[in-house]
Amino acid sequence: MTRYVAFLRAINVGGHTVKMERLRSLFEAMSFANVDTFIASGNVLFDSGARKTEPIERRIEQQLRQALGYEVATFVRALPDLAALVDAHPFGDFAAKGHGLYVGFLKDALTAEQALMVLTHQTPVDQFHVGARELYWLRHGNFSDSAVSVKSLERATGAPFTFRKVTTVRTIATMAR
Repeated sequence: MTRYVAFLRAINVGGHTVKMERLRSLFEAMSFANVDTFIASGNVLFDSGARKTEPIERRIEQQLRQALGYEVATFVRALPDLAALVDAHPFGDFAAKGHGLYVGFLKDALTAEQALMVLTHQTPVDQFHVGARELYWLRHGNFSDSAVSVKSLERATGAPFTFRKVTTVRTIATMAR
């Protein structure tokens, strides 16, 4: 069994509300083991005997669409991969400077052209680094200080994302161990 984390998009935003108890029961109904959730933004930890994340993502998306009545983009990472990406972020000691670091989860690696489109969004407020299947976004100041949005990044790349603060990802990686 491998420990996984599913980062769900569109859970408890935009008028969609799903109680974490219901979300856990939906995952248990899919025969995942040791299901747990972390904060109400769609972070689900679970065990599975599956070896690849893509079939897990498709299965979760299909079941949630049927149960909730809307699309829920799902981004699954194995626990060792999650711990490694948190430790390898490219922006050094960002917290000491009062900045926010976010990790955007992707289904697949961005192409060179997509990565270039992301980097054209850099400003004095927003810095980006493209990882394997992640996008790191360092924000200097508040969200209101930036003209960049998740939607603008998705339009530029044609790829869906879901973002989490690196502190949330770090907490999930720690609690999942």
